[in-house]
Amino acid sequence: MRLNDNQWAVLAPLLPQPVKRTKRGRPRCPDREVLDGSLWILRTGAQWNALPKGEYPSKTTCHARFQEWTEQGVFPAILAALYEMIEELQLLDLREAFIDGTFSAAKKG
Repeated sequence: MRLNDNQWAVLAPLLPQPVKRTKRGRPRCPDREVLDGSLWILRTGAQWNALPKGEYPSKTTCHARFQEWTEQGVFPAILAALYEMIEELQLLDLREAFIDGTFSAAKKG
C-alpha cells in the first residue's frame, strides 16, 4: 500500500524542504518514495533491513530520513493529517477501539 496522489498532496507540504549545502554528492531521493518506505516499516513493524529492495529506496536512506523527520517533529503532523483524511471519508469508527498489549503471568508467592 502506497500513498495515493490525494494523500501525497496533503502530506507533501508537511515535509521540510532540504537544505543543499554543497553541489557534490548524489541527488536526494524523492521524499514520496522515502515516506512510502518509512510508512511500510511503521505499518508492518519490520526491521529496516527487511525493507523490500527495489520497491523502496535503500534501508539506509529511509532510516536516515526517518530519523531526520522524527527529530524535526514531522510524523505527528503526518499522522494527524492522515487521521483527518480518514475521518472525512468516514473510514474510521472510533466508537469501539482496542489496544493490543503483552501480558505476563504473575508469579505466585
